[in-house]
Amino acid sequence: MALKTFNDVLAFVHVVREGSFTRASALLGVSPSALSHAVRGLETRLGVRLLTRTTRNIATTEAGERLFNGVAPRFEEIDAEVAAVKELRDKPVGTVRITSAEHPATSVLWPKLSKVMADYPDINVEITIDYAMADIVSQRFDAGVRAGDQVAKDMIAVRISPDLRMAVAGSPEYFATRSRPRSPHELHEHNCIRLRLPTHGGFLPWDLDKNGQEAKFPVSGQWVFNNSSSIVRAALAGYGLAYVPEDMVLEHIAAGRLIRVLNDWCSPYTGYHLYYPSRRQSSGALAVVVDALRHRA
Repeated sequence: MALKTFNDVLAFVHVVREGSFTRASALLGVSPSALSHAVRGLETRLGVRLLTRTTRNIATTEAGERLFNGVAPRFEEIDAEVAAVKELRDKPVGTVRITSAEHPATSVLWPKLSKVMADYPDINVEITIDYAMADIVSQRFDAGVRAGDQVAKDMIAVRISPDLRMAVAGSPEYFATRSRPRSPHELHEHNCIRLRLPTHGGFLPWDLDKNGQEAKFPVSGQWVFNNSSSIVRAALAGYGLAYVPEDMVLEHIAAGRLIRVLNDWCSPYTGYHLYYPSRRQSSGALAVVVDALRHRA
């Protein structure tokens, strides 16, 4: 439909609703003569009379009644949708897609977001567990989670956790037949449970440091998993040493189910950050998620 015809149909609908060119013109902010000219132009293009005019009132013809009944509800739907879009400025709504490794998803995203989402029933949160360091722009994620030193400089980063530590631990049954390692150089004597990373098919290196002496230690072992929960489970079953975020094993260590080793080689590292491309692109829903996740010391 040509824009002029669209505008003239809209003018016709307002005239019929108001029952007067004068009242409709005041509502639309145009002169009565301009409104009358628009309706006459529409009648000319359609080749039918839409309104019967008298000095006191107007009435729709059969064609005019059909046109009004057909298009007026659609204009109402358009008005309703435009109003709904305007409400998005004040009412957070929509889906927020986040890519994250397993540990931040379970230790940060879920605990924090589950406390506030009940207050925002129109917000949906989709969390994808992924160790592949996904490109959030090309894969259409709204945000991602990484350790602070892994966030690209052109991204906006918001800290969502305190600094973290890793832990190396094995079960009492495992250490019943093996000595506890006193330095990372002794790890080659142990069955180390490894985490395979999807990027290039490599393994997560065991980053251990003490007094500024940093090293990435390649380890070997019988078991390989692609998630940390399975590594903890295997360690509890006595199959080897786990290298995981310490909060995943502190309870087991306190209960005696696991024994921590190389504690002085596990220094704190930068905590998790939520990152996304630009504040100008952020939605109200993402703003709610960011505020809920923000780390407050």
